[in-house]
Amino acid sequence: MNYVFVSPYFPSNFKYFAIRLKEEGINVLGVGSEPYDKLDPELRSAMTEYYKVDNMEDYNQMLEACGFFTYKYGKIDRIESHNEYWLEQDAQLRTDFNVFGFKTADMANVKFKSKMKEVFRSAGVPVARGKVVTTPKEAKALIKETGYPVCAKPDNGVGAANTYKIKNDAELARFFETKPDTDYIMEEFIEGEIHTFDGLVDREGNVVFMNSFIFDKGVMETVNDQLDMFYYNQREIPEDLKKLGLAAVKAFKLQERFFHIEFFRQKDQSLVGLEVNVRPPGGLSMDMFNFSNDMDFYSQYAKLVAGHPIEIDAKRPYYCAYVGLKHRGLIRHSHSTGDSLDKYGDLVVHHGPIASIFAAAIGDYAIVIRSPELEPLKEASRFIMAREIG
Repeated sequence: MNYVFVSPYFPSNFKYFAIRLKEEGINVLGVGSEPYDKLDPELRSAMTEYYKVDNMEDYNQMLEACGFFTYKYGKIDRIESHNEYWLEQDAQLRTDFNVFGFKTADMANVKFKSKMKEVFRSAGVPVARGKVVTTPKEAKALIKETGYPVCAKPDNGVGAANTYKIKNDAELARFFETKPDTDYIMEEFIEGEIHTFDGLVDREGNVVFMNSFIFDKGVMETVNDQLDMFYYNQREIPEDLKKLGLAAVKAFKLQERFFHIEFFRQKDQSLVGLEVNVRPPGGLSMDMFNFSNDMDFYSQYAKLVAGHPIEIDAKRPYYCAYVGLKHRGLIRHSHSTGDSLDKYGDLVVHHGPIASIFAAAIGDYAIVIRSPELEPLKEASRFIMAREIG
């Protein structure tokens, strides 16, 4: 089986996909722009071959790489990056080489937030009122219905990049004067916590693993207000979230892949569908799956791809929490990272710096903690994230 792994070195923890795929007897063929000798030694040893391109944005170079692999190793069976940025290119390559998985024709529903709304509605998932707006007149017509504040975000965008909370007419005018030259979707602003429904589906679209994270604040607020990040998994997934999450997985026609679906849990406890990501949740979330279950989900994915029996008994014996600290500008924490690690070392399962491309959202330094009980993690997070005032 030939598995083309696009950008296998990013993020760094995704090397374990390659390592586990090789262990299942799969031929891992890497393609990317990083020099071979700069790659992690474990990653190098997991790949049968690595094809370096000068520019991954140049589709012709990626096409040539896959053509070379086809000539040398035979038909390609899978093409994956597990990365939001490359989803559309992955799909184009699958289309051109007739490879299993999402094709270009499938991309609109999982990349454009306006299309996601339609799919959510078809699955019976409530969504925020909103639509793509191209003029102030269209925006004001929507705001007449929803009132301020509203949230404006790129219809095809990643995370909280170039996302705005608009509270009045002056801010609306400023938004249209300065917004990037791309289509924006505008929605009523929903107050609530982000509760996710994440997991893994098999080749037939059956959910074989489920997870849910709760975020203490939205990514937009975290980025725009330079806040630290805290989120944790739920040991028991609420039935209403499970029902809507499973309906969404079916409606989006997911197959043999990880997924990350975001919902708002409002003050009245009702759920509103926010967006779907057809790849693993970001940052260290894959590793948090492992820590909270004492399992290796890189390995379970590899077994699934290889057609080997999977062994998932996800009883979630631990709560696992991510604490992401901002170390920048005038931000000063009350306790040093060393002091935090000394005080809560018995809870810490991982700590280390975060790649700069993710830092604005999830922090410059990560501390991952776990416990059978939730309160010790909340106590630790309050201590770790405490900031000096003034």
